[in-house]
Amino acid sequence: MGKLIVIEGTDSSGKETQTRKIYEKLVSEGYLCKKISFPNYESEASQPVKMYLSGKFGKEASKVNPYPISTMYAIDRYASYKENWEKDYKTDKVIIADRYTTSNIVHQASKFDNLEDKENYINWLEDLEYDKMELPRPDLVIFLNMPTNKALELISKRSNKITGEDKKDIHEKDKEYLEKSHKNACDIAERLEWKEIHCVNKNGEIKSIEEIHGEIYNVIKKVIS
Repeated sequence: MGKLIVIEGTDSSGKETQTRKIYEKLVSEGYLCKKISFPNYESEASQPVKMYLSGKFGKEASKVNPYPISTMYAIDRYASYKENWEKDYKTDKVIIADRYTTSNIVHQASKFDNLEDKENYINWLEDLEYDKMELPRPDLVIFLNMPTNKALELISKRSNKITGEDKKDIHEKDKEYLEKSHKNACDIAERLEWKEIHCVNKNGEIKSIEEIHGEIYNVIKKVIS
């Protein structure tokens, strides 16, 4: 089997950029790699996810039932695995993923205030995707920790990934939801022993793309070498 490396984080933490840079770096060093991203907006399987993010099932993300939404994301990942990267993974390639099952843990688990309910949800999700659907478990999850106030600054400057327009999805435009997701992600990252990369330095400034890339690269090399 290959290695599955996940680049995780809340909105505007630089996941897409860092996934691309790590992929290019490893390929330049001779590693056999494949880069994947979730949701896979080019796939028909992502249509229910697009509906959710556009507010079809509720305009307030925190009030939308996390169980059916998580199933929608899971189906998108299953379709991606069977169609795009199962053979690569089973032939020892390094798979670099921009988000994964871990994104549901970051976002959907934040909807639970009760810790027991949250724990039950995470157990259900992991059983659904890793056991029932037989999707690979990550060998490494890197958590890009971008504070919500900095994330909001970056979100305001970018277009919507689905439409290409300025309109934000129900996650991006909900500050309270983003704050809950960030807090939840920090707690989960510590509990599940994800490798945390701080995107902001001690002076409160966002680190450069290259600085963050270097930190990620050092962590990944220890796993794949």
